[in-house]
Amino acid sequence: MIKPTPNDVRAALAGGLAIPAHPLALNSQRKLDERRQRALSRYYFAAGAGGLAVAVHTTQFAIRNPEIGLFEPVLRLAAEEFDRAQAQSDRLLVRIGGVCGPTRQAVAEAGLLRDLGYHAGLLSLAALSKATDDELIDHCRAVAEVLPVIGFYLQPAVGGRALPYAFWRRLAEIPGVIAIKMAPFNRYQTFDVVRAVADAGREDLVLYTGNDDNIVLDLLTPYRIRVGNRTVERRVLGGLLGHWSVWTQKAVELLTHCQAIVRGGGEVSADMLARAVEVTDSNAAFFDAANGFARCIAGLHEVLRRQGLLETIECLDPHETLSPGQAKEIDRVYSAYPHLHDDAFVAEHRSAWLSG
Repeated sequence: MIKPTPNDVRAALAGGLAIPAHPLALNSQRKLDERRQRALSRYYFAAGAGGLAVAVHTTQFAIRNPEIGLFEPVLRLAAEEFDRAQAQSDRLLVRIGGVCGPTRQAVAEAGLLRDLGYHAGLLSLAALSKATDDELIDHCRAVAEVLPVIGFYLQPAVGGRALPYAFWRRLAEIPGVIAIKMAPFNRYQTFDVVRAVADAGREDLVLYTGNDDNIVLDLLTPYRIRVGNRTVERRVLGGLLGHWSVWTQKAVELLTHCQAIVRGGGEVSADMLARAVEVTDSNAAFFDAANGFARCIAGLHEVLRRQGLLETIECLDPHETLSPGQAKEIDRVYSAYPHLHDDAFVAEHRSAWLSG
């Protein structure tokens, strides 16, 4: 297979993809369950995902800890499943890996991703909480010299930091930055990113939503920004989302529907506004919004466990489990929005995904 260029990856992202953030499948002893880890990847590809993000927050950052040692094994498993799916696909499946830590660690992680055939690194800045903007930009440049970078505005509730317009404006000037995932869960901060990219004139820099609390409206909103003597319109073209690691087939359908609305002129019906609220309400249950997102990973695991894709909701941290009342909230959104889940699709194909 010919290795795709960064421009090929940009073009694939510009087509608007549903990219789930890949969870970590553990057994009851909190050890990697390779069979179910592969099954999750197969589920996402069968559901129509245009790529996967592996070794990111949803995969649990602790896979990097030396005593756990799952960073490279998890990346390798996903790479093998990417190869398998790509051989059966006529479109480029975008391979994204998480990149974390101080610069030395981040550059090393980017090098490993490159060597394993990943196309881009989703660059978390959580480890640089005290760094200046100059230091952050130098850090991003160093990683982008190794692997194309997807910038990442991570919400402070799960380890991110508030970043000003000026930072995003400078980040957008780095040629190796090919996309930005906006996930501050904040409309003001999201607009800072869009405005910065527009002001930078980077028409080739793709915007993706990571705002799991505002998915539908992010995908439908035209951002019209005055740049000099003209108005520039930018849109969020797809999603790279932890929320899309569950009910994925329906998420792909939702993205396709949003794209059709945009192509048709962008008129948004009352039904789609209602759908936006339904998706956000579901996310509140999955992500444990009532408790500051403390148990968001366990919530996603619980949905996948109910579908038979995971054996258990165990996380690497033995104390990370569902919050009191979270299971009932998941019950509630299952009952309220049966049109949003893909249980029937999973039940039909689960055995095949778990075999081999």
